[in-house]
Amino acid sequence: MKFRRHQGSTIEWGSWVGWLGTLRQRLRDMGAGTRRLLISGVTLVTAFLAGYALAALVLFPAPIFARSEAVPRVLGLTLDNATRSLVEAGLVASDTVLVSHPTGARGTIVWQDPPPGVAVPQGTGVTLSVSRGPQPIPVPDVIGYQQELAERLIVAAGLAVAGIDTATAPQERGVVVNTRPPAGRSRAPGEGVTLFVSVGAPTISVPDLAGLTLDEARELLELSGLALGSTQARTSSAAEPGLIIEQNPAAGTLAAPGAAVRVTIVRGGIQ
Repeated sequence: MKFRRHQGSTIEWGSWVGWLGTLRQRLRDMGAGTRRLLISGVTLVTAFLAGYALAALVLFPAPIFARSEAVPRVLGLTLDNATRSLVEAGLVASDTVLVSHPTGARGTIVWQDPPPGVAVPQGTGVTLSVSRGPQPIPVPDVIGYQQELAERLIVAAGLAVAGIDTATAPQERGVVVNTRPPAGRSRAPGEGVTLFVSVGAPTISVPDLAGLTLDEARELLELSGLALGSTQARTSSAAEPGLIIEQNPAAGTLAAPGAAVRVTIVRGGIQ
């Protein structure tokens, strides 16, 4: 039995020469127009490949050949920590932008571009948006509104009512005549605003309470349209213990309806 030994195919130099000769002959056989078109096509392809190689090797080597990196998540970090995290990942913090943010703590990263997880070439710059805290809220102008409506407007604006103070004013009772801070002043979200509410114009003459007991003073003030305010005691020999020796506002001054009169009574005689 005979075995045929397999030999790998070899291309001799002579075959290449013959192939080139055949190619030249075919080019001669082509018409002049077809030959020009073929040569133009080959020239165009060659120019394209040369330009692509130039761009890849010289003009833009990093984007084409650089190793890709996944952008780390730096949201919530401080600027220093975020920058350090990007450098460790082979990236850079290319730009920082200050933005107002309703929940992001001041100085922390609230947005990044490209976002986390995106694969980018090594050395790519990442833009970081740094929170400068929530946007300040201007105090709304509620002067002239009834107290209840003014409180709702303050809360609707994103602020809080810190307290209610009374003020003697020509506006009718229960109308807001001022705020602290004043309208237009900026406050952080949730901070308080104090309302000053009118108790009416000072039209009632305050009666003289000297020498009266607290019960007598309360009755007289209520009959006058006023009210008994805070009471303090002081040792004095000017009157009997339990009797009023001072008042504020003073007797004869004008007060608004419902205004309170503070009094001082005698604690006991001087020994």
